[in-house]
Amino acid sequence: MGHGITSFLVIALGGALGGMGRFAMTNLMARLLGNAFPWGTLIVNASGALLAGWLLGYYGMLNTQPLWLFAIAGLLGGYTTVSSFSLQTLALWQQSQAQRAALNIATTLVLGLAMAILGWLLGTGAQ
Repeated sequence: MGHGITSFLVIALGGALGGMGRFAMTNLMARLLGNAFPWGTLIVNASGALLAGWLLGYYGMLNTQPLWLFAIAGLLGGYTTVSSFSLQTLALWQQSQAQRAALNIATTLVLGLAMAILGWLLGTGAQ
């Protein structure tokens, strides 16, 4: 499957499902944990990194295969979010909450990488 219309449709379907998943998860986390810290976005990005790492470990780099296009470009592309992370971090900074902004940056980067590595290890069957 190259770059034809089918590829775009597979990505669009995944992106729609991923966006709905992100919306549901961030709303659930806001209800459970409050809005003082962007927990929903952090959890979305960490769980997305875990799944991406697992897919890479289990399937390898598939690039243009339908599963890869659906799962990585579509589903996880719609589910995870750098833009929300950036805006929420900026909002914390503007609200004079520099420590929370810095915590959000550090936690997102370290946790995201750790989850991707964990997912990859799980996907390859490494112990």
